[in-house]
Amino acid sequence: MAVTTEMVKKLREQTGAGMADCKKALDETGGDMNAAVDYLRKRGAASAAKRADRDSNEGLVVTKTSADGKNAAIVEINCETDFVARNEEFIKFAHSVAEVVLTSAPTSEADLLAADIGGKTLGDLYNEMLAKFSERILIKRFERVVSNGFVMEYVHTGNKLGVLLELTAAPSNDSVRSNMRDIAMQIAAMSPLYVRREEVSTETLDKEKEIYTQQAIEQGKKPDIAAKVAQGRVEKFYQEFCLLEQTFVKDSGKTVTEVLKDISASNGSTVDVVQFRRYFLGDKASQN
Repeated sequence: MAVTTEMVKKLREQTGAGMADCKKALDETGGDMNAAVDYLRKRGAASAAKRADRDSNEGLVVTKTSADGKNAAIVEINCETDFVARNEEFIKFAHSVAEVVLTSAPTSEADLLAADIGGKTLGDLYNEMLAKFSERILIKRFERVVSNGFVMEYVHTGNKLGVLLELTAAPSNDSVRSNMRDIAMQIAAMSPLYVRREEVSTETLDKEKEIYTQQAIEQGKKPDIAAKVAQGRVEKFYQEFCLLEQTFVKDSGKTVTEVLKDISASNGSTVDVVQFRRYFLGDKASQN
């Protein structure tokens, strides 16, 4: 029987094993789902329980950057309990995943798990985690950022929240580096969705204007006045969700744009934000 992507996906959902292991198990067993489950269990890649029925709400967010700040990685690894999330072996595994993302630039989970880690593949280490803890452990998401400028990393205490911030220039001194880190902390604290207003899609803006206009009409405003009110609220939308327009957390008298101007003056070169990634444990997606 030809093994299909759908079969691999179904086996992964049933066992919690990695995609590559599920594909191999199905290939080895001629597509027999039950036999493939047994195959995975014998290798320690799946437990007797159906892990897909259990929530993986705990885990870690880990970041890694190269020494020159030109390359960076961010990953989220999920598990079922805080007990496992705090285990040294799980923490070491999460950091191994981040290191592979940083140094090998995998484009898929299969590539990631195939990476060599001291004579074993990352997939082997993954299976060891599954066998040791008998929990549903997922490599939920990972990304690598390559920059012509500089990438600042920030991980909040407890590794539940991490940020990668790409800037157009590297810091020339420790003071600038500290200020760049403050911008990364701003992203962690204030959850912007965009860097600048130009990134907000027309569809998103139209939807917001429609909502704001209807709210104003329901408050008794005439349509022409409601439209003006809606435009004012759109400006507040920008100030809330666009990083450069947010009020700086550490100095409410400045916007992030103004802080970047100060950083540029101290650095002796223009420093601007290119993009960011913000991973909060359990989120469905990252911001950019």
